[in-house]
Amino acid sequence: MNYSVEKLEKSEAKLTITVDKAVFEKAIDNAYQKNKNKINVPGFRKGKATRQLIEKMYGAGVFYEDAANEVMPDAYDEAAEACGLEIVSRPTVSVEKVEKGADFVFTAVVAVRPEVTLGSYKGIEVERTTLEVTDEEIDKVINREREANATNVSVTDRAVADGDTAYIDYEGFCDGVAFDGGKGENYGLVIGSHSFIDTFEDQIVGHNIGDEFDVNVKFPDEYHAEELKGKPAVFKVKVNEIKAKVLPELDDEFASEVSDFETFAEYKEDVKKNLLAKKEEQEKSRVEDAIVEKIIADSKMEISDKQVKSTAESMAEQAAQSMQAQGISLEMYLQYTGMDIDKYIASLEPTALKKIQYRLVLEEVAKAENIAVTDEEYEAEIEKMAKNYQMEVAKLKEYIKEKDAESIKMDLRVGKALDFVYAEAK
Repeated sequence: MNYSVEKLEKSEAKLTITVDKAVFEKAIDNAYQKNKNKINVPGFRKGKATRQLIEKMYGAGVFYEDAANEVMPDAYDEAAEACGLEIVSRPTVSVEKVEKGADFVFTAVVAVRPEVTLGSYKGIEVERTTLEVTDEEIDKVINREREANATNVSVTDRAVADGDTAYIDYEGFCDGVAFDGGKGENYGLVIGSHSFIDTFEDQIVGHNIGDEFDVNVKFPDEYHAEELKGKPAVFKVKVNEIKAKVLPELDDEFASEVSDFETFAEYKEDVKKNLLAKKEEQEKSRVEDAIVEKIIADSKMEISDKQVKSTAESMAEQAAQSMQAQGISLEMYLQYTGMDIDKYIASLEPTALKKIQYRLVLEEVAKAENIAVTDEEYEAEIEKMAKNYQMEVAKLKEYIKEKDAESIKMDLRVGKALDFVYAEAK
């Protein structure tokens, strides 16, 4: 395998890769062996016709595509490794020369890491926000915990009220005919949750256990069932049981049950402390982004569209994995949003560009400031990764190749560079 490199505009390069004719000839023969049982040649049973006969009948190039697909990946990987370029995209491949008895030649156009002219990165001025935690914010957290620890008790001496859970039997009719999905037995309906259509829940309020009555509603114009859109309906309803929510008292006993504190005052102070810590973390992240955006604006770099697209494609793959973990396929998401995969990837490209710029300038800061990673910092990161993957450290290290280790160290350097510009900012 031989190759040559041509530098192109906007941080791209073209690799022209030549595969020796003997290697390509062997790939052609492999393609013949793989496909001969699928090819019809008059007068021969499948798999019995010689390669020469098949090529005579279907043309000399009948096996070229399969042969090319066999040799190109390894030849590209070898050239990419040898050329010394920092390739940051998938290759765009074109066949330049393919003919019988000759070397096979193809090109691979790739994006390479852009050269960065770093602008000012010390003493960046950013606005800071004075942080405080309000009583309303504290009460919201405590009340959420209070709601989570509420109990439901049966009520027999009064009618259904807002906030109750009414256990009902119901059956819906449209134009006097029962419709699919409109029937339920002993269904627990939280009054005020607005989980049922129109004014259904409002009409339950005021009824007692054992009451049987009609509820009149109208389906929304945008209802999912076509036959019910915008139509009036009558539900036959019976109240079987009423349960009222009882919230715990906000006292020391409550605090000891929902936290590690013995008094409500201590618990409330801890809620405040946690809210402030969260705000500080969010503010630090906001300030960091503002600092890096100013560094990007003052720096110069030409980023290839290929790199942006490759990064967006990787982001789409990561998003698909995340969705899958939640039981949603990417196809379902695309159908829901009305996008195809190309539009979805295109929608990620602005974020991908920012991500690339962010990384590039911080890598340059790390280089400019000679920021290094100690063995102790690297080992601590490996231990953290092993914990996240629920693996033994020694086992994880077996999977980490030299390139992976360098990538981990660069991630750590970038993190330290971010800490540096944050500390230097005004």
